[in-house]
Amino acid sequence: MASTPHDADTLSQTFDLLVIGGGNAALCAAMTAQAAGARVLLLESAPIEFRGGNSRHTRNLRYMHERGNDHLTGPYLEDEFWDDLNRVTGGQTNEELARVTIRQSNNVGEWMTLHGVNFQPAMRGTLHLARTNGFFLGGGKALINAYYRTAAKLGVRILYDAEVTDLEIQDGLFKSATFVSRGLTQKVRTKAVVLASGGFQANLDWLKEYWGPPADNFIIRGTPYNKGRMLRVLLDQGAKPVGDPRQCHAVAIDARAPKFDGGIVTRLDCVPFGIVVNKEARRFYDEGEEFWPKRYAIWGRLVAQQPDQIAYAVIDSKSIDLFMPSVFPPIEAASIEEMAAKMELDPAALKETVAAFNGAVRPGRFDSNDLDDCTTVGLEPAKSHWARPLDRPPYYGYPLRPGITFTYLGVTVNDRAQVILQDDRPAANIFAAGEIMAGNILGKGYMAGFGMTIGTVFGRIAGKEAARHVLS
Repeated sequence: MASTPHDADTLSQTFDLLVIGGGNAALCAAMTAQAAGARVLLLESAPIEFRGGNSRHTRNLRYMHERGNDHLTGPYLEDEFWDDLNRVTGGQTNEELARVTIRQSNNVGEWMTLHGVNFQPAMRGTLHLARTNGFFLGGGKALINAYYRTAAKLGVRILYDAEVTDLEIQDGLFKSATFVSRGLTQKVRTKAVVLASGGFQANLDWLKEYWGPPADNFIIRGTPYNKGRMLRVLLDQGAKPVGDPRQCHAVAIDARAPKFDGGIVTRLDCVPFGIVVNKEARRFYDEGEEFWPKRYAIWGRLVAQQPDQIAYAVIDSKSIDLFMPSVFPPIEAASIEEMAAKMELDPAALKETVAAFNGAVRPGRFDSNDLDDCTTVGLEPAKSHWARPLDRPPYYGYPLRPGITFTYLGVTVNDRAQVILQDDRPAANIFAAGEIMAGNILGKGYMAGFGMTIGTVFGRIAGKEAARHVLS
């Protein structure tokens, strides 16, 4: 449908439910509510060319299933799913909401297929995820395009370039929203609202409130439109906060990436196969602690804690084909000293670090698809797996920066996706889904594809419960 601005009275008379946001969670809520009989208006702050929030950068979704199918190689049941989540969060999760997420993700791939999403055949190799995660054919942009097509067919009205600037909330009840579309300020009144407008990772001033000046060196690999405006409005109007504002989904990305919107092609998966040093050419963490999909989300924070928030990955020619490469070519050198010079590191310091690492490596059976027995002895920090001497030139290097995808500070919700107020009352007609409430379930840490799981499950819950409210 065309995204033509409307007269405010017309909007208010036409729609039952307002959905704020334009990514996976928002679309799942909008499609579910419209299919249930509600008349839905969706306001996406981005222009149509950049619609979809962070979902357009995603590749896959983790969901519970009893058996393999044409895109998953085997079962992934509740107990294993819960154990994986409990491990990455260190127990910092609301178990009730976490189990709701896991259970209601059961076979969600079938629902997604019915709404236009296609999955690609299971992959193996460096991804390690083909049993637990389904990968979208065409990636996140294809998923988003499919959902927008389906939403439009269902009758959801969509306005792009429509940024909501304020909410009118009285005694915990949503009354109206003010938004700006193509320079025109409008107000829309509906019976309920679903907030699915993301976190505040693209708001550098807000990030600096918690991280200080180092936030200037962060790269925002996701959408530049998630500035947390609705999150701030909700918190200012009595929503109960949840989540540590310093926690975020942050991975190590190529330092040459653009400041915003670089997407997944800037992520570097080479860490387990070499060493990572800071600007002093010193290692600072176990690169082989676990499989990359279970640890990649800690490396952004680790790099953020280093001087000037920069680090460097170094591998040799034995490992150059073992990982998904960056969109940028590696720095190549014939010697460690030459590599140091090209990365503006102290050549003597890097040579010393590599020599100490090589001397600590013990021979073992190298297997990039398994937690192998290639490790170091007597080295601090140790490298637990995939430790092989860096001794076969040419050598390759990548500069690393913290790449933030989303933040964990959000609003508290219940199992109906209702926003909880500071006096612990649920707001009857205010619902939240996606990144804006992910902190209920992700106290810290991350595992691949789980952001999409939360968005899909709570988007559908929010849509169902909002429709129930407006149609009752």
